[in-house]
Amino acid sequence: MTDVQLPKQKVHVLEGHAGAVLAARFNSNGEYALSCGKDRTIRLWNPHRGIHIKTYKAHGREVRDVHVTQDNSKLCSCGGDRQVFYWDVSTGHVIRKFRGHDSEVNAVKFNEYSSVVVSAGYDKSLRVWDCRSRSTESIQIIDTFLDSVMSICLTKTEIIAGSVDGTVRTFDIRVGREISDNFGQPVNCISLSNDGNCILASCLDSTLRLLDRSSGELLQEYKGHICKSFKTDCCLTNSDAHVAGGSEDGYIYFWDLVDASVVSSFRAHDLVVTSVSYHPKESCMITSSVDSTVRVWKA
Repeated sequence: MTDVQLPKQKVHVLEGHAGAVLAARFNSNGEYALSCGKDRTIRLWNPHRGIHIKTYKAHGREVRDVHVTQDNSKLCSCGGDRQVFYWDVSTGHVIRKFRGHDSEVNAVKFNEYSSVVVSAGYDKSLRVWDCRSRSTESIQIIDTFLDSVMSICLTKTEIIAGSVDGTVRTFDIRVGREISDNFGQPVNCISLSNDGNCILASCLDSTLRLLDRSSGELLQEYKGHICKSFKTDCCLTNSDAHVAGGSEDGYIYFWDLVDASVVSSFRAHDLVVTSVSYHPKESCMITSSVDSTVRVWKA
């Protein structure tokens, strides 16, 4: 069986959030995990030992996304209060609140050097913020989208974002060029393959689509899960051999990257799965759900 090395043993249930968990993410080396949710908090965990380390409170509304720098010293987060928060991890203090989005902020990401945060908003815009400056204003606004921007990936030179308008757009920062790929269905999450050659897009017609970045060719479609009304994460496993995605019925699915067959599926939560994050090296993942838990899975 191809699914022998895929995680499906539940090793920890991380409890503490009072309400739906909207995202859970490994840090860059997979030692720690961060989660955020409806209870307006961000929580830092050691997922391998099942231990809660710290809670970050300052948001006035639900927290929709969180990202941590490569050196684990800073966090960024966003949500219903329209602001992007920039935190010191060890003290738990907010260093800066970036203001400018006209509505809820759906996603945030640091660039590789942790000097810049990019955010995606319900106001149809991407905004770029300078962490090193004292200014709370954005240094760049990209507003070519026709609907809410849901998800961001960054490369060394590009911002890639998926939108409810059905497009995934790639912006080359150096030359100011935009490439738009139209999926014809609302995109609620995007993820880059580990080799950087493909974009995986979760669409609201219960289909994940894999796009070749250089040619724009649709390589494969993955089906079987339910994704119609919630933002549900998708990702590739660390070997790029399988695609992983959550489902609104509480299931997790693994597909074979090449032939799109379902190689593993199991009930991970009682309610909607909101995110799936795969460990950078090990056969391990964390999932979050509307059921207020984060769960840790190993092979």
